[in-house]
Amino acid sequence: MIPLLHDFSGARILVFGGGPVGARKARRFAREAEVVVVSPTFADRGFGDATLKQAAPGPSDVPDWIDRIEPALVVAATDDFEVNAAVEDAARNRALLVNRADHSGARDPGSVVVPATVRADPVVAAVSTQGRAPAVSATLRDEISERFDGAGELATLVGDLRGELADRDTAAQRRRDALRTVAASDRVRKLLAAGDTERAREVARGLLADARDEGPPAGNDEGSP
Repeated sequence: MIPLLHDFSGARILVFGGGPVGARKARRFAREAEVVVVSPTFADRGFGDATLKQAAPGPSDVPDWIDRIEPALVVAATDDFEVNAAVEDAARNRALLVNRADHSGARDPGSVVVPATVRADPVVAAVSTQGRAPAVSATLRDEISERFDGAGELATLVGDLRGELADRDTAAQRRRDALRTVAASDRVRKLLAAGDTERAREVARGLLADARDEGPPAGNDEGSP
């Protein structure tokens, strides 16, 4: 499986299952999408801003629910194997993305695995064992989160500086090297984590000048420079 980021803004997600797993999926997707959860009962925990529909659809009822809701992604998170299988089949027949919570290991094309994530907008880091060992994903996520202080502010700063360098027609290789110097600076990161944005920008611009004058060109791993 190849990890991708998908923007679900304005999209609709349909979750079958109101247990703890369905609640967790609903909370995750409700941060961005319109979420509808269908279940005869609902766990005593939050579902975010999801709309809850109390119903007990059997396998033959699943296609009608999908056609009515018209989701971009369907989640099968019930405790009924046959219902989950019907959800997966109906989603595939309609060329929809599907996340089946009771599966682990190998997945069919079109399947979605929801990873453990750490977020400090606009930075997002995700860890997945492709459904085999969620506990490992969660443990690694917690370790990564310890490095995320100031990550969002750093990305915003570097993005702003990237635009400034582009406006000056700085050579692409020099631009990449200069921005990586700023991104790797512990001093800039600590200032941002402490909330001293102005001082961080001053230090960053000094590093940019040094890197443009002295730094060797570097490769680029994420999009264009």
